[in-house]
Amino acid sequence: MVLGESSGKRRLPIIIGNFEAQAIAIELEHMKPSRPLTHDIFKTFADTFEIQISEVIVYNLLEGIFFAKLICQKPGEDPIEIDTRTSDAIALAVRFKCPIYTYEFILSSAGIILDDDEIESLGEDLPVEEEASESSSAYGNMTKEELESELSQAIANEDYEKASELHDEIERRK
Repeated sequence: MVLGESSGKRRLPIIIGNFEAQAIAIELEHMKPSRPLTHDIFKTFADTFEIQISEVIVYNLLEGIFFAKLICQKPGEDPIEIDTRTSDAIALAVRFKCPIYTYEFILSSAGIILDDDEIESLGEDLPVEEEASESSSAYGNMTKEELESELSQAIANEDYEKASELHDEIERRK
């Protein structure tokens, strides 16, 4: 996962697990799994008990491991900080639509600076881009209705990788 500076060109690459990457992608792409994922359950739980996550802070970096915390609050009460894995914090941040912050020393030590040309060339060289174009040709003969049906089936079967590819193909056709 790569976080980008909101008003700058620095990027913060963070290695996360496949499950967390899928959980983030599903939320960002507005996909609805047939059964709730762990982060969705946490969101429902928090909503039920009127707990808000107001922000996520990536607060430390030790030996290549990022540390994060959730800033939570119930109405009329003081905020509470909860230590969490960074990948889980990001998955929750996208669900709660809250900002993600970090400190300058983390961006200085682990961040990378890319200009527009580097971002474009990086995007062209990524293996993910090659896979996307392969999946595009695999679904190229399908109608939009067939793609949407396959997407629904992939989500129902919790095959989120296939669902993401199908979603991307549908978006490419718009």
